Amino acid sequence: MSHLFQPLSLGKLRLPNRLVMAPMTRSRASGGVQTPLAAEYYAQRAAAGLIITEGTQPCVIGQGYIDTPGLHTPKQVAAWRRVTDAVHERQGRIFVQLMHSGRVGHPSLYPDGALPVAPSAVASGGQLYTPEGMLDHPTPRAMNLEDIARAVEDHISAAKFAMDAGFDGVELHGANGYLIHQFLADNTNLRTDAYGGSVNNRIRFAVEVARAVSDAVGPERVGIRLSPGNTSNGIEERDPATVYEALIRALAPLNLAYVHLMEFGGRDVTKVIRDVWPGVLILNPHATGEEAFVTPESAEAVLEEGLCDAVSMGSLWLANPDLPERITAGGPFNAPDPDTFYGGDHRGYTDYPTLDG
Repeated sequence: MSHLFQPLSLGKLRLPNRLVMAPMTRSRASGGVQTPLAAEYYAQRAAAGLIITEGTQPCVIGQGYIDTPGLHTPKQVAAWRRVTDAVHERQGRIFVQLMHSGRVGHPSLYPDGALPVAPSAVASGGQLYTPEGMLDHPTPRAMNLEDIARAVEDHISAAKFAMDAGFDGVELHGANGYLIHQFLADNTNLRTDAYGGSVNNRIRFAVEVARAVSDAVGPERVGIRLSPGNTSNGIEERDPATVYEALIRALAPLNLAYVHLMEFGGRDVTKVIRDVWPGVLILNPHATGEEAFVTPESAEAVLEEGLCDAVSMGSLWLANPDLPERITAGGPFNAPDPDTFYGGDHRGYTDYPTLDG
């Protein structure tokens, strides 16, 4: 596993290894505010080369799920400061993922009962889990130009709050069918103005957000996550290679800290992005074979092949807070418990044992 443990420069950070903790929704925030348990959870995993937090809404209307954290009030900043302090005390590095969910939301999440917003008025076909049962996502309100400008400003504000909270940087969530992805995709962006239609128009919002946030906090503190061809949350993309090559070429001059690619299906688009992107590429490889998640062996293989500069993992980090030590030792690895992925208390969150535990 020699490639996994090579250091890597990321912006102004020096990562001691290339094992990145992928963003994973855990739904344990209270009223949009992280609890002290979150500080323990992330600090336990500070041996990661880089931690990327769970998706964090940059504004009220950006929330897509219950019990997810935000980064748009002073109280939320203070709660996240406990997290970053705990991680830094253990010499870790941590970016917060800013996730505007767009149409993947519900009026029950918002104090004024508003509709979620999206590039076009097209429903996701999905549902929201609530303690009272499943609720259908409504048809969102199509964003006007003022709404788009506001969404850009919300990302800027959240990124500045992230700096106040002590984060080393921010990751823009442009994947998994959320707002930025909705602007990119064929079936969710039916606009006929400057933000829809042609490929250059559909990538415009993603580029504007990335540029604005980079200008606000510095490009070395900004990454973006993408998932070409990902069908999550009702997304359809007819020609992802063309769209994402254009997007990467437009992002390249910004000198972002990294692109974080969630691989979906084949490897063709991954190779296109690797060829075009001049900076650090973090890859969350598509799991193959009998394993349902990325293994140390598959992570080492993509690094050795030169497909990426670092590898992100989700389930293994969730269940193994001392993952680098376990990889070095050749295991064993704790098995993740899906019943405790979302919501609940410390069980399945901070109680996974370490090798010396």
